This record gives sequence, C-alpha cells and structure tokens, in this order.
Amino acid sequence: MDKSVYITDLKDGQSFEESFVLVQARQASSRNGPFWDLRLQDRTGQIEGKIWYPQSMEYQDLLPESMVRVQAQVKTFREQLQLIIHRLRVLEGEEIDWSEFVPSSARPPEELLEELERLCRSELSYPPWRKLCSKVLRDGEIRERLLAAPAAKSIHHAYRGGLLEHTLSVARSCLALCAIYPELDREILLVAAVLHDLGKAWELEGALLPDYSDEGGLIGHITLGLQMLEPFLQKAKDLEAGLALHLRHLILSHHGEHEFGSPKRPKTREAFVLHFADNLDAKVNTVGKLLQAMDGEGSRWSGYQYSLQRKVFQAQATPEAKKDREDSKKDRSKQCLLPLKE
Repeated sequence: MDKSVYITDLKDGQSFEESFVLVQARQASSRNGPFWDLRLQDRTGQIEGKIWYPQSMEYQDLLPESMVRVQAQVKTFREQLQLIIHRLRVLEGEEIDWSEFVPSSARPPEELLEELERLCRSELSYPPWRKLCSKVLRDGEIRERLLAAPAAKSIHHAYRGGLLEHTLSVARSCLALCAIYPELDREILLVAAVLHDLGKAWELEGALLPDYSDEGGLIGHITLGLQMLEPFLQKAKDLEAGLALHLRHLILSHHGEHEFGSPKRPKTREAFVLHFADNLDAKVNTVGKLLQAMDGEGSRWSGYQYSLQRKVFQAQATPEAKKDREDSKKDRSKQCLLPLKE
C-alpha cells in the first residue's frame, strides 16, 4: 500500500483520497440527521473527520483500529483542520506497512537502543554496574518491548521509540549535570537513568493504539520496573547491597512527589538530579510537540495544554541560535552528542 498524503501536510480546501488508521468512531446527531464523528491517524499525527447525513447512513458499524481509505475534503472549523468524508472503505486483507501509520521517534528505535548500549559501555567503569546494564538491555523480552514502547500514552514521547528517546536524553542530562556537580555518584546516576522507566515497557500495551495494561493500571510503571529489575539484582552477586539499595530508591523516587505517583520522595543528591532530569525532558518534549503542531498555522500561542496547565508561546528566536538549533538537529541524526569509546 503506497501512501502519499500525510496529516501534517493537509491544507484547507484540499481534496484527496488516502488511507488512515481509524482511532475513534462514534455516532452522534445534529439537526440535519445522524452523523459519524471520527478520528484518523497516520505516522505524522491525528485529525478529526465527519461523515454527515445522508452518507452516514451507509455505515452501520465502524470499529477503532481499523484501516480505512477515505475520499475527503479538508475544512477549517474553529481554527482546526478537519476532514469532511464523502466516501469511506474499510480495508481488509491488504499488506500494510504499519510504520506509515504509527507515530515513531525521529531516529529508528534500533539505533537509539544501540546508542544507549554504547553509552553504558563507554561511561560505566565499575564492573557490576556495567554487567547489570548489559544483562538487562540484552534480555530478549526487555529488548523487544523497549524497541516498541512509547514513554507515555499521550503527554510526552507518546510514540514508538519514545521510551528509548526519553531514556537516552535523561541519561545525557544526568552525565552533563555530573560535570557541573562532581560530588555526584556519576555511575549510579547513569545506571538509574538507563533503568528508571523500564516498567513503561509493560505499563502500556498495543502497538497501534497503546493503552494501559491491567498491570499498568493497577500497579504502575515504577513498581513494575522494579519488579522486572529485581531478578537481575538478585543475580548480581558482586554488586554491594548498599549500591543496590540506592538504585532501588532512585527508581522508586524519580517522580519526585507522592501526588505525581512517586512511592517515595527523593532523599539523596542523585535522586533529586534524576527526578529533575526526567521531569525536564518530559516538559521540553511536550512543549516542543505543541510548537511543532503550530508550524504553518500563523498563531504564536498554542491551545491549552492540560498536562502543563497553560498555553505555550512561540517566541522569536535569535537568528544565530535558530541556525545553531537547525545544525544541531542535523548533527544528532548522524552522531551521538557524547564521545563514545568502546
């Protein structure tokens, strides 16, 4: 199945025929008659769609997670683009390249995982820490889940490879902060950064439309992650008990406060640093996605973001800083930001 029209490129007034994933489908009524209220997705994002009466009567049952092909026109409604769908066909039995329909990290997840492993080999000199990270990241089930996992359902890094992207950023931030605060235990902080969100690979399930698993909803990713890590800690006979205890605390406290789902509050220097590095990366990613979604709309303000409890503003960039950011994006796609030695 060839795909040529993407949601991020749609313009007001455009007519087209294309395939999407049906994320949401509900029936509603208006003065003119019953209609279908839909939400469609491809790898670039999501968009609302409407099938108005009388065409709506042609469709008795539309199920989420179906692949559909639509003939539609783009219209602006309340400053948001939506699709007026004239024809819809559910696709069955066709070979589908799901990478075209599931949002993913800018870099391939396999590349991100490989870089995370190189970072551990390069920066960890204490053999028990190095061995622990290697065994965890080389575990077949963990590896498979990490490659597919988002970092969240909807707020930050909510796409395939998002968990690895977030983990790598937190690890780099922690290493950078250790250069400023040399009194920090650099090695345990890196290990904790690499493993802090391991449970998110089990908290969410479903490759197409991730949702909370039973374990994720009842236990949460922090406790799940510690459960997954515990067998590796038990087998690490050369790891001192005090270090293993500190690592458990770092993972249990990385959300910072009880009201944010943290079983414990940070009580060591390293725990504070991990919490703020984790929170910083989540916030920067969330704001970045909001600003990216505004590109081409002509507005300087985003819509209200409930997770941030505010709108965000697209500030004017210093010319040189803008050029540096663009160059940095190109460089990150080719190489690691930290020197890596094997």
